Amino acid sequence: MSRIDETMEFIPIRIAVLTVSDTRSLAEDRSGQTLVDRIERAGHTVADRKIIQDERAQIAERLRAWVADPEIDVVISTGGTGLTGRDVTVEAHRDVYEKEIEAFGTVFTLISMEKIGTSAVQSRATGGVAGGTYLFALPGSPGACKDAWDGILEKQLDYRHRPCNFVEIMPRLDEHLRRK
Repeated sequence: MSRIDETMEFIPIRIAVLTVSDTRSLAEDRSGQTLVDRIERAGHTVADRKIIQDERAQIAERLRAWVADPEIDVVISTGGTGLTGRDVTVEAHRDVYEKEIEAFGTVFTLISMEKIGTSAVQSRATGGVAGGTYLFALPGSPGACKDAWDGILEKQLDYRHRPCNFVEIMPRLDEHLRRK
C-alpha cells in the first residue's frame, strides 16, 4: 500500500500553475489559488503562475516555454478540460506531450466518481511528460483541483512516497534526449 517513508529527506520541486479562462483574473482565480496553497503547504515552490485564454496555440506556447525552462519541474493547468467548443486545454497539452500518462485521467475519474458520481465522465483530466517536465491538466473547479492534488499529485510529487513516485524518475525523463 502507498505510504510516506519518513526516514527519507523531502525534496521540494518547482511547479508552475496555469489557469485557462476567458473570464477570470488573478483575484478571481479560486482554482489556481487552491493549487498554489496546496503546493506551498506541501513544501514545494510555485515557480510561476499565469492566466491565459482558452486558445489552443497560446496554451501550447505557454506550456512549451515552461517545459524549456530548467527552473520548472512540473506544470499544472486548471480549466478547459470539459466538452464545450472552447475547452481546448487537453488538445494543447497533447500537442506538447512526448508521452501521455494515461492512468492519470483514469485515477482522477475514479476519485471524482466518489464525489460527483457519473458527472465525472465530463472531465478530460490528463497528464504527460515533455522535455523532462511533467504536465497535468485539471478541471477548472476548486473541488477538482483539491481532488487531483490531495488524491494523486501530493503523493506522486513527494520523493518519499512508496512504492514509487514521479520525483524519483525525474532525472531519467529526458534521457532519450541525451543519447548519442
